[in-house]
Amino acid sequence: MHCSRRSIIAAAAIALAGIAQAAEVTELNFGIIATEKAGALRQMWEPFLDDMSKAVGVKVNGFYATDYAGIIEAQRFNKLQIAWYGNKSAIDAVDRASGEVFAQFVDLDGTPGYYSYLITHKDSGINTLDQVLKNGKDYTFGIGDPQSTSGTLVPSYYVFTLNGLDPKTHFKVMRSSNHEGNFLAVLNRQVDVATSNSEMTQKIKEKTPEKLEQIRILWTSPLIPRDPLVWRKDLPADMKKKVQDFVVGYGKDAREKEILKNMYRLAGFKASTDAQLIPIRQLELFKDRRKFEGDVNMSEAEKKVKFAEIDAKLAALAGKTK
Repeated sequence: MHCSRRSIIAAAAIALAGIAQAAEVTELNFGIIATEKAGALRQMWEPFLDDMSKAVGVKVNGFYATDYAGIIEAQRFNKLQIAWYGNKSAIDAVDRASGEVFAQFVDLDGTPGYYSYLITHKDSGINTLDQVLKNGKDYTFGIGDPQSTSGTLVPSYYVFTLNGLDPKTHFKVMRSSNHEGNFLAVLNRQVDVATSNSEMTQKIKEKTPEKLEQIRILWTSPLIPRDPLVWRKDLPADMKKKVQDFVVGYGKDAREKEILKNMYRLAGFKASTDAQLIPIRQLELFKDRRKFEGDVNMSEAEKKVKFAEIDAKLAALAGKTK
């Protein structure tokens, strides 16, 4: 028995409709990296996510993991479709979790980035970075989440790698926490020195300026690009358009401006791409190169192979910036 051409076309149309229906988005999960306690993050982000729900036509749920890795893994397994990351964690999301940068924070002051700090209590007796570099065994140190750009990657490279030091062995004790945890640990003298960033200190300055007066900044990093938003590449194109239109257009009235201000003093968002991660990728590679240079267990031949691999990757990244 032969099927008519019309029935074949009809069957194909039904099959395609079924695929489209299966791919239809009924809700979105939005990941928020753990820069501080989940309750504080929820208070900052939920008004924005509620507005997004109304704009894109599906419920948008906030997802608050206890560490950065939890957000990356959730996006990898499609437990969440959109996330806020720092640049370092965004690299892992792009490389391992089908991620793609689509927007970037815009600062309330119009600055294109933020800064990583090393901080201490003003009464700690530590007045300079040089003291930290020379007398590490006298001090306890608070570093950031392993996936944090300003809490770990940037200070690790500029403060320690470039000075031939490993923070894990340089200090009497090293512990890891989020930005809020490290700031409070210094304030309460639970650690002598810790990483922080300009976003956290600005937030403290606005809410409890007397606390910031007890803190000394020992080191300030070069400018770090503002944080990206990352969606899964397989998010349907129509939903991507709705999400990006909402995000880039947000901040049009006084109410929305106030919501953004409470989200790390944002003015809004601008469209972006994976290219914004290139400077941080270069930083990671420079750090790896320094690590291999100082590895006494590697032969010169092994080092030569590693250097060639890193230099090839750096050259490829340099080509993308032209």
